[in-house]
Amino acid sequence: MNKKTQEALEVILKRVQTIDDELLKEETLKDIKLMTDLNKERSSLDETANKYLEFKRIESDLKDAKEILENEKDPEMRELAKMTLDESEEAIEKVEAEIELLLLPKDPNDDKNVIFEIRGAAGGDEANIFAGDLFRMYAKFAEKNNWKIDVLDQNESAAGGFSQISFMVKGESVYSKMKFESGSHRVQRVPKTESKGRIQTSTATVAVLPEISDVEVDIKPADLRIDTYRSSGAGGQHVNTTDSAVRITHIPTGVVAASQDGRSQHDNKDKAMTMLRARIYEAELEKQQSEAASMRKSAVGTGARSEKIRTYNYAQNRVTDHRVNLTLNKLDQVIEGNIDEIITELINNEQKELIAQQIEGK
Repeated sequence: MNKKTQEALEVILKRVQTIDDELLKEETLKDIKLMTDLNKERSSLDETANKYLEFKRIESDLKDAKEILENEKDPEMRELAKMTLDESEEAIEKVEAEIELLLLPKDPNDDKNVIFEIRGAAGGDEANIFAGDLFRMYAKFAEKNNWKIDVLDQNESAAGGFSQISFMVKGESVYSKMKFESGSHRVQRVPKTESKGRIQTSTATVAVLPEISDVEVDIKPADLRIDTYRSSGAGGQHVNTTDSAVRITHIPTGVVAASQDGRSQHDNKDKAMTMLRARIYEAELEKQQSEAASMRKSAVGTGARSEKIRTYNYAQNRVTDHRVNLTLNKLDQVIEGNIDEIITELINNEQKELIAQQIEGK
């Protein structure tokens, strides 16, 4: 382990000790916010600190084993020291690699809940049906992870599925896993509406936005236009007869968010504001980027058939993620929410890229 990394780890250890000392103070125990903040910070440092302590223990064992081999004459003691040395060298290499991953720069949004926006794109009715399939896939994955789903807004398609659906996923570190789902998803299959059995290619776009608090995005009430209207379902049938649906427009940016699936106008307003904050936050990020294309366009694209991050081929029971060249011949399982293998591969790929960037920066 290089000196710079070790110095950084010592700073983390000292900070953990400082936090522990602060948490024992009477004035801290009386301040709920301070206690919450300190516990949250300690939790974020805990895994790295413990892994570094493990490294130090192994390093000490290595040093002791080397000293025995240099000074000890007894054959049994030397044999024992040699075994310890071999085991410790293997263990310390593994721990160093784990520490390297823990020290990679963290996405500040990784611990947040997310807002999904799925839209049927190229392919007409079949694209909308596929958008519904993707929604069910993510809903089942969320259920497996004990996450909660809350539908914010939806436009059902007469043929099935959705022309658009927005929903929030709440749980532990949701964004860290789901952020890779942004993009254009392509399906190849025989549509239910196809009478001659011909395979059709259609797409649906997915956008994954981190949930943003009102502290992170300052929205002035005077900058909002709030409209109410009647909620309606597929085919124009009224869900209710009151103006409970809410559409909010942020006048300075033109960003719009709407919700009609809440239990009341107040509930829909809260949901629409949640989406609005996320979209405005995303717009602010786009301004900070040097690329001409926006964050959403680079992630989602136009929905054209040629633009895709993943292909779902039903005839061959195959799913391919084109970003990491991963192909799995178990689409039937993936579409039931078993997407862990794909997400793990995408996370590993991101980590490799971050490590490569750090090496280039040294």
